[in-house]
Amino acid sequence: MSSKQKTRSVTLGLGGNIGDVAVTMTIALDFLHSVEGIEICNVSPLYKTPPWGITSQNRFINACVEIATLLTPFELLLQCQSIETRLKRKRTMRWGPRTIDIDILTYQGFVSRDATLSVPHPRMLERAFVLVPLADIVPDLIIVGKQVSHWCNAVDQTGIERLNDETEWWPAAI
Repeated sequence: MSSKQKTRSVTLGLGGNIGDVAVTMTIALDFLHSVEGIEICNVSPLYKTPPWGITSQNRFINACVEIATLLTPFELLLQCQSIETRLKRKRTMRWGPRTIDIDILTYQGFVSRDATLSVPHPRMLERAFVLVPLADIVPDLIIVGKQVSHWCNAVDQTGIERLNDETEWWPAAI
């Protein structure tokens, strides 16, 4: 990406609980990295987390990613959904098991409550599985008037387990 082009800072949440999720997330980042107009800037460690919503399913693996992008929010959403489809994501049940989920959490300078895209993500401030990895990469990011680190400290983190001490689980990261 040329430094003269106007980029936006965006955070994404990744998660899944079907198959080898760490491998699937690595492939998802490879796909994102290959999209013109997307640069991966920072990747959180991986976390094993309890399921949210429907609790009678396998634990999830979650991470957050900071990217710089030239894509509009809706173009980015289409790219994320395309990657989910390529990685066999099936939308059969809300909050149910999945191979991969890629959510746009924040998009610099953009707020939307559109039926297609809500940014900031509407339930992220209630979810430790989002806030813990997000605080690893952008603790000072302001969401709804407070830093991510504040929101992270305000949620119950029971059952959140860091899987690695490195942020280098995605080899091409920064």
